[in-house]
Amino acid sequence: MTHRFNELHDALRGVDGIRFADDFRFSDATTLHLGGRPVGAVHCATPDALATAVSRADSLDLPLLVVGGGSNLVVADGDLPLIAVAVDCSEIDIDTDTGFLRADAGAVWDDVVSASIDAGLGGIECLSGIPGSAGATPVQNVGAYGAEIADVLTRVLLLDRATGTVEWVSAGALDLGYRTSNLKHTGRGVVLAIELQLRTDGLSAPLRFGELARRLGVTAADAGAPGTVRRPASAVRDAVLELRRGKGMVHDPADHDTWSAGSFFTNPVIATADAAAVRDAVARLHGAAVADAMPCYPAGEGHSKLSAAWLIERAGFVRGYPGPEASVRLSTLHTLALTNRGGATTADLVGLAREVRAGVRDAFGVTLHPEPVWVGVDIDG
Repeated sequence: MTHRFNELHDALRGVDGIRFADDFRFSDATTLHLGGRPVGAVHCATPDALATAVSRADSLDLPLLVVGGGSNLVVADGDLPLIAVAVDCSEIDIDTDTGFLRADAGAVWDDVVSASIDAGLGGIECLSGIPGSAGATPVQNVGAYGAEIADVLTRVLLLDRATGTVEWVSAGALDLGYRTSNLKHTGRGVVLAIELQLRTDGLSAPLRFGELARRLGVTAADAGAPGTVRRPASAVRDAVLELRRGKGMVHDPADHDTWSAGSFFTNPVIATADAAAVRDAVARLHGAAVADAMPCYPAGEGHSKLSAAWLIERAGFVRGYPGPEASVRLSTLHTLALTNRGGATTADLVGLAREVRAGVRDAFGVTLHPEPVWVGVDIDG
């Protein structure tokens, strides 16, 4: 493997925007601060350099992992037989007249949101504080507080790894769904840049999330038809950041309670016909009143979406579980975040993830699915 990495080094020698590093560790490049060491790393300062590095590595049949902000990765411990391709390109271009925003894949996502607000644009303020890079947002259709990237994404600059071609691909071709796309878990392409269509009036997207609307003082009388109220985008951003910080969901290297991959499990989408069985299981454990209050929302024809955090808590997992001495535990602020307390290994994290998933499944018959991408390790063992 080292010999083949040296071949890549020779093939990329002299390419603008590329540098090599032999001290790269995933524990330094992920928000979980976990993961071992690749054979080597290639840093790419431009979209062209990124496309070239990935294409050359593919031509040499080298396994690789593209790393942006590292906020959605669970990487195995130890030495890993792969190359890390670090996305360092970070240009952001904004047309304030049309509302179009383009960002390189390596741009810090919250910097993109902040730049849009400063430019007087609205549309992505509800996605403030989400860690990671711009290029990752369409891969899992990032969303929060009633908004998602699919609402504003127009197209992505995509490297097709099978053909080596680079072209702008429309958002409609990505099969964007709840926390997913046809780029996730497939490795078929690498996002080099994204383009968004934002609002030029400086107002937010319609407020669809009750907690956020209440924080902004939206009353029932104000609301009218659901999802019609808008507020200055800057005010919505401030409220979102406040809410996220209160849940430990804004990454702070000095605060172990934020050393996480954000929401670790997606909210389960199940057949509506099966929701009654889940409610019955809740009633057996906690009584009819708690069962009647179970969050359950429409999620397309014949399907309903449950709250992963609510199920985790009703399965007996409290904030801070399993206790202050554990190297990995649930956040003290939000049960949907698994946190590294500073001395953990990926194996420790996987153990807790398996325990939580098994507890929810045993209690309610619902299998939770992890949101992060897993590298060299698997929650199923």
